[in-house]
Amino acid sequence: MRDNKHALRIYNSLSDEKEVFTPITEGYVGMYVCGPTVYSNVHLGNVRTFITFDIIFRYLRHIGYRVRYVRNITDVGHIVDDADHGEDKIARKARLEQVEPMEVVQRYTVDFHTILHMFNLLPPSIEPTATGHIIEQIANITKMIESGYAYVSNGSVYFDVARHDREFGYGALSRRTLKDMAAHSRELDGQADKRNAQDFALWKKAEPGHIMRWPSPWGEGFPGWHTECAAMSTKYLGARFDIHGGGMDLKFPHHDCEIAQGEACTGQAPVNYWLHANMLTLNGKKMSKSTGNHILPQEILSGESPLLARAYTASVVRFLMMQTHYRSIMDFSDRAIQAAEKGHERLMQALAELPKLAAGGCSTLDISEWEEKCYQAMNDDFNTPMLVSHLFEGVRMIGLIREATASLSAPDLEHFKAKLHTFIFDILGLTETQQSAAGGTTLESVIALLTGIRETARANHDWVLSDQIREGLGSLGIELRDTKGGAGIAGEK
Repeated sequence: MRDNKHALRIYNSLSDEKEVFTPITEGYVGMYVCGPTVYSNVHLGNVRTFITFDIIFRYLRHIGYRVRYVRNITDVGHIVDDADHGEDKIARKARLEQVEPMEVVQRYTVDFHTILHMFNLLPPSIEPTATGHIIEQIANITKMIESGYAYVSNGSVYFDVARHDREFGYGALSRRTLKDMAAHSRELDGQADKRNAQDFALWKKAEPGHIMRWPSPWGEGFPGWHTECAAMSTKYLGARFDIHGGGMDLKFPHHDCEIAQGEACTGQAPVNYWLHANMLTLNGKKMSKSTGNHILPQEILSGESPLLARAYTASVVRFLMMQTHYRSIMDFSDRAIQAAEKGHERLMQALAELPKLAAGGCSTLDISEWEEKCYQAMNDDFNTPMLVSHLFEGVRMIGLIREATASLSAPDLEHFKAKLHTFIFDILGLTETQQSAAGGTTLESVIALLTGIRETARANHDWVLSDQIREGLGSLGIELRDTKGGAGIAGEK
């Protein structure tokens, strides 16, 4: 498949330009994407980022690559305000709600999976948790201490940024220099343990009363946020792998710190291509809970938001997001999603007409040229807005065939039908949805919600709840079948 299309070019944040994608191992792609810190409901900006990499995952598989897609769950070590000192976000939530930290983790991990399932995201190949990889993180930290890139101080371990900067140059992604960072740094509690203010924590000493703690060679403590992804990505993808993705806000300090650790451990940069999805605004402004300019994904699906006129389906939201290139800032508004809904409906209505189209004796439309333009769009750094425009050109072609002002031969018509379905459903991940009569959530979304909860129940070996959901859906004529890729709807009885 790859040999028949133009080369895939992707924008590499590391080089700040588009590059021809060349995997380390021919035919295989290793991709790591920073997952959520599970201390609150997944927000709309997260959903946009994960939809971006879902489409990239889908397209890489479509053009013939075998992809190992790793997306982590951060369930410890992420300090409030992304700082090195202070309170862990999950521990803080647990303290405020007077529950165990792992209760917080479980609740919001389920929310994360449920929302992504509703938006039709494929599950990653591997979804490691930070708490499940403490051993690997300690091993990496030990290696960095032995090689002189990290040091122990008062029971904590810090990365020596100045040492790394002298040998490799720190700040490869953000292009921040140590001089710039020093000029903009401020005194924070706990920095007396560091040699330099710019050094970041690899392992933090657990103070008395800190619940989330593990034994280590340096005393009881917990890993730093930046330590986790560096360990999990290389464990499953190797010391050097193809693609690392995440939100634009993670370039500094998180991704710069990952690069530094990789170079300290192996002497080489850990990733060939860095991809970053841009931020999402709401009604032209930054989303903020304090100002009320804030909306959760489930509020869009239910319509329970003062910022929306009514509910919208997950597929429409997904369609809206792919009309802005992933590297551009996207603004979400009621007006924008209403326009997307009309476009989505037009696309689905055209697809519904495909079985009714009659083939002609010969073709007067150039399907090969249209198909090539679709692939060129995706090969140009996954340009979904351009692909959408070509899909609407396909809608126009359907109209011409229906009105008998153009024709396609039987083989060309079947090929055209297949390619439309491939681009719309397999690559973009849209779904055919039908709004409920009450104007609320779709039947599809409800089923997705229940199957998402059931998958989590199965993962937790809660077979009673799993069977209850299966039997309940079965009583409504909806049969679930379990496959290696997860539960799917077999059809109505």
